[in-house]
Amino acid sequence: MNSLVIMPVLLPFLIGTILIFFAKKHQIQRVISGITMSALLIISVVLAVVVYQEGIQVSELGSWEAPFGIIFVADMFATMMVVLSGIVGFSCLFFAYKTITPVREKYYFYPFYFFLLTGVNGAFLTGDLFNLFVFFEVMLLASYILIVHGNSAYQLRESFKYVAINIFASIFFIVGVAYIYAATGTLNFAHLAERIAEMEQTGVLNVIAILLLLVFAMKGALFPLYFWLPRSYYGPPAAIAALFGGLLTKVGIYAIIRTFTLIFNHDPTFTHNIILALAGFTMLFGVLGAVSQFDFKRILSYHIISQVGYMVMGLGLFTPLAIAGAIYYIAHHIIVKAALFLFAGAAQKVTGETDLKKMGGLLKTHPWMAWLFFISAISLAGIPPLSGFFSKFPLILSGFEEGRYVIVTVALIVGLLTLFSMMKIFMYAFWGEQKHTEEQAKIPVRSVLLPIAPLVALTIILGFGAEPIFSYSMEIAEELLEPSVYIQSVLKE
Repeated sequence: MNSLVIMPVLLPFLIGTILIFFAKKHQIQRVISGITMSALLIISVVLAVVVYQEGIQVSELGSWEAPFGIIFVADMFATMMVVLSGIVGFSCLFFAYKTITPVREKYYFYPFYFFLLTGVNGAFLTGDLFNLFVFFEVMLLASYILIVHGNSAYQLRESFKYVAINIFASIFFIVGVAYIYAATGTLNFAHLAERIAEMEQTGVLNVIAILLLLVFAMKGALFPLYFWLPRSYYGPPAAIAALFGGLLTKVGIYAIIRTFTLIFNHDPTFTHNIILALAGFTMLFGVLGAVSQFDFKRILSYHIISQVGYMVMGLGLFTPLAIAGAIYYIAHHIIVKAALFLFAGAAQKVTGETDLKKMGGLLKTHPWMAWLFFISAISLAGIPPLSGFFSKFPLILSGFEEGRYVIVTVALIVGLLTLFSMMKIFMYAFWGEQKHTEEQAKIPVRSVLLPIAPLVALTIILGFGAEPIFSYSMEIAEELLEPSVYIQSVLKE
């Protein structure tokens, strides 16, 4: 058994369990959590390097070979996502040290933080559809606790919608699992890909594909199933909102990309055209929601919706260039979106507000925070030479090459509206007349900016280092579009 493959899942689970016994010992929890998160990030990077140098790594639990046993598979796509999970988890945890109140800490914040990462990393590394369902549920159960953490009336009310839609999605998920097992007799990803390639009943397969697309679209907040997200992500503390905004929807997007490149690639003219249409509507309706808002966190929440549209746009175009652009965009968005939510928390720490009409003048009193936010904001909007531009460019170029002018037009319009809404935040919250008191102006933010600064640095690096990073994304895309490599690695054929 390749133990390195399962460490990103096993380590946070074990530490989360241990932390339950130290619920009232805040300092001990912080020390254990910090050491564990650092170790988890290092392990994730090491695993990614091993996979890049040696190829796909497979771990068979209990020495049961695929497709019969529980399989964990680390390919380049999965390890990239695990590394991003470690980066965001690291930054959000150290931001939480400065912003989470002791009252919240004692109600099992740290155990469920690590249980959430267990579910996220498990979803990225599993090689089995049923275990993908299991890790989704682990992730969601932890998120149910974290999303109501603090017990405010608003959180409790909005979390009900979040729980309801995810329970509904989980029911459909298990129906889809049962349906595909009845049709193929297996749930192992590699074995499914092999069986489906041999089947001639494309009608049945298309029904199953659309059912699972519906499930993942609910979890990834695609049109028209995104309505639960903006208000649900508004309520939790900034550290939790940043973790959710950066990671949770990307698990759904990861599942869509994984299944529709490896398993459901039998009829792309049908399935991927639907995905492309969903991408366009998701981008458009998400950004219109953002433009209409005057609240810092709500604008960012709606932008999660619009930005996931770019990711599935790459899948819908279904070319190596487009898939590479989608991979690049996922990396960019996870980093930048987490940073922006943390900036919202830092601004709220000073002003006590997220309502833009009640904010202003932070550029004068906290210039470092203002300019670091500005870099992240224009990166999200796709301004060169930052990561947002170089991740969108392959998508636009691929769209032109494929003659998909409608989706390209939508993507360009959404980019302009994204820039408009992010500049609205900057003009109201940072540039305008100072509306917070002199006492608030003296509130130091250096300690909360320290965990955000690496994320801002990464978006600059992803932009200025675009050539090697895009080459890496292209390698991931080529691996995804050549399922035989994954199949042979898992089934040892």
